[in-house]
Amino acid sequence: MRFRHPQLRTLPRLWLVSDARNDAVLERALSQLPRGSGLVFRHYHLDANARRARFAAVARICRRFGHRLLLSGDAAQARRWGADGHYGAHTGPVRGPAMLRLVTVHDMRELRRANVGCADAVLLSPVFATRSHPGAQALGPARFALMARHAAMPVIALGGMNRRNFRRVAHAAHGWAAIDGLSV
Repeated sequence: MRFRHPQLRTLPRLWLVSDARNDAVLERALSQLPRGSGLVFRHYHLDANARRARFAAVARICRRFGHRLLLSGDAAQARRWGADGHYGAHTGPVRGPAMLRLVTVHDMRELRRANVGCADAVLLSPVFATRSHPGAQALGPARFALMARHAAMPVIALGGMNRRNFRRVAHAAHGWAAIDGLSV
């Protein structure tokens, strides 16, 4: 595994991604994940104050279970909020102390940008059909594996993922992430 920052040697293999759909079950879902899993906190449906308060509550749960917590936003905001890292679009180099950085990629152009950028891992999506992006063309296992071979960093499978679907792409991925697939 190639990390851009030596202190970021442990990358969870399992990631829960939050949003309005799983907010009501988030605490239970986090308690059922294996210790050391990860959470990408999005919660775009909340206003700024409510989002910050919800993040603080979720952070306490993540710490209790030894989970890594990434904030969807920029590195400066993630530092202010006490996150372990940040998640979002490729925006170039990050200044300041090293933080874990995940980006989502959907095609080879975005993967090339992530390869030369500052991502520690990529969420390659959508592997399978997903409720998050109805009608979006899924990569499928073969194309996912082909793209993953071109990644300069660990690849996390995202999109229609659950334990059964992960087995279909596990040979090409460091791990997997889900919204619905881990929120039941």
